[in-house]
Amino acid sequence: MLRAAGVGVGDEVIVPAFGNVEVAEAVTLAGALPVFADIDPVTYCLDVTAVEASVTARTAAVVVVHRFGRWADIRRFHALGQRHGLLVLEQGESEAPYDEIAQRRQRASYLDAKLRGVGTPDGGDGHTYQQYVVRVPGNGRPDRDAFARALRGKGVDCRVPVKTPVHRLPEFRRCVSLPETELAADGTLSLPVDASLTKREMQRIVSACNALGGLLQPAF
Repeated sequence: MLRAAGVGVGDEVIVPAFGNVEVAEAVTLAGALPVFADIDPVTYCLDVTAVEASVTARTAAVVVVHRFGRWADIRRFHALGQRHGLLVLEQGESEAPYDEIAQRRQRASYLDAKLRGVGTPDGGDGHTYQQYVVRVPGNGRPDRDAFARALRGKGVDCRVPVKTPVHRLPEFRRCVSLPETELAADGTLSLPVDASLTKREMQRIVSACNALGGLLQPAF
């Protein structure tokens, strides 16, 4: 899509660093330079204000990635594109069937009501909970990683959604300030909300998280 729009050598494309490296790689393959902008701490998608602050005379496009089942504010991005003459592309996630989304939302609602000691996701704007991402309190990655290991020890299949932001990777390393991206990469954890989970398994998740979350000092 970038190549078809004429984006190439000498152009800059604004992308998120919080997420998959494939977006930055696609920009590079088109011959352009990926420029990383910070995310919104609620949606984990690109922050419109941060993107606008990153626009230069060489900026040709913005790639907006919808994250974890939560949609970016695409209307504001299209307005930004019109103001600056930029191409705005979207990358979504594969959507689950409606019945499965309804069950994920039901399980997410249960966790929202029961979890203590971790920051639960904001469910606005039609969240489909492709992942149920919580914030682990404490001092960043060491606490989050220890928390994850302890949960797995209690039989909870959790995972770190973004292990390393793209701007930290050797091939894309940039000296850029992305405070919300850094905080999210060091403190987020994805808990299961699969439609197949039983009530007993959901109770186990809550029990394990609440027991561990009370041991950490909240940082949010």
